[in-house]
Amino acid sequence: MAALNWILSLGAAVMLPIIIFVFGLIMGAGLSKSFRSGVTIGIGFTGINLVINLLTSELGPAAQAMTKRLGLNLKIIDIGWPAMSSISWAWVAAGLMIPIVLIINFIMLSLKLTKTMDVDIWNFWQFSFIGAAVTATSGSVVMGIVAASVAAIIALLLADYTQPYVENYFGMPGISFPHLTALGFLPIVIPLNWLLNHIPGINRLNANPETIRKKFGIFGEPMAMGLIIGIALGILGGLDAASILKLGIAMAAVMYLMPKMVAVLMEGLIPISEAAREFMAKHFGDRQIFIGLDAAVSLGEPSVIAVGLLLVPITIFLAIILPGNQILPFADLAVIPFLVCLITAMSKGNVIHSLIIGTVVMALVLLFATNLSPAETKMALTAGVTIPEGASQIGNLDRANFITWIIVKLFSLF
Repeated sequence: MAALNWILSLGAAVMLPIIIFVFGLIMGAGLSKSFRSGVTIGIGFTGINLVINLLTSELGPAAQAMTKRLGLNLKIIDIGWPAMSSISWAWVAAGLMIPIVLIINFIMLSLKLTKTMDVDIWNFWQFSFIGAAVTATSGSVVMGIVAASVAAIIALLLADYTQPYVENYFGMPGISFPHLTALGFLPIVIPLNWLLNHIPGINRLNANPETIRKKFGIFGEPMAMGLIIGIALGILGGLDAASILKLGIAMAAVMYLMPKMVAVLMEGLIPISEAAREFMAKHFGDRQIFIGLDAAVSLGEPSVIAVGLLLVPITIFLAIILPGNQILPFADLAVIPFLVCLITAMSKGNVIHSLIIGTVVMALVLLFATNLSPAETKMALTAGVTIPEGASQIGNLDRANFITWIIVKLFSLF
């Protein structure tokens, strides 16, 4: 566990280049190309993390100001996914989940049950979270391992299902997202998306970055959209003029820089993806294989960030009016773009449809987060984490998706 924890502590920006380098060698890409791809991907992920950290650091104070201004007094504190990932890795069987998920992935690939090779090992913590939550509620470690394994199987199947959207909308051939944050609401998103496309009037509503750019010129460009949204968030938070302007520029920077960081990452991925296709064609005919990555690579699409930012005040407003909600959204508000990236892709970039579906999703996120909080609080106490002062329970928005919630509830019955 000490060795495993050291490897995990390196983070995705170091782990993924090592994995890609080894994967490239296995696929026959050669030492030089594999090394270059691995380092380039590491640079891309580092850049993405820097932009996400900018988003988090600037958005957090604005969200906190909004919640104080609205007088929210909710007993469950949103501690954010970084803290929850550490708690999940502290689960007694967390170390086993890496080899278990890799074996499941290998078996499914061998039996042609999936085309996705999940190299996003860092995010296996999402499966460990499910196992830890089931263990906390049922008392059974074995049942927790089974639940986590089922979640991994579902993630691989849904990654295959959504791969065409990743390829066609985000322009990422051979890439899929076995990432439960992005996949977790698909059973709800799919029918909602179909419904919006068939309701007269609503099905004609369409606004995407391209049409907005054509209609509003410079004010429709991603950086201008980020500036406007940032200023609006600052005003809603009651910030002073200087802070409002700083937030506006920060959000403009996020909208402008994120696509460039994703482009760097894709520069490293393309040679490995091509080598994988050649390897599969040589050894397994024309069989496809997808490289499973963190949904963070989708944040280069302006509509994803735009929808995510617009949902911040909507989520805070929902926290006030939603019956049954007890969680104070804060640390994980910056995760909203991850939650809506596939919603945006399935809506073909339609910001209006994405916002409607996203609003429904965020209402459910708050309710699921409230419902999962007792298990998460117990997990934290077991891991030796101190509950923040003023909170009776802890929770987070990142893990409060439909698939995670339903698996935890079902397996906690046994």
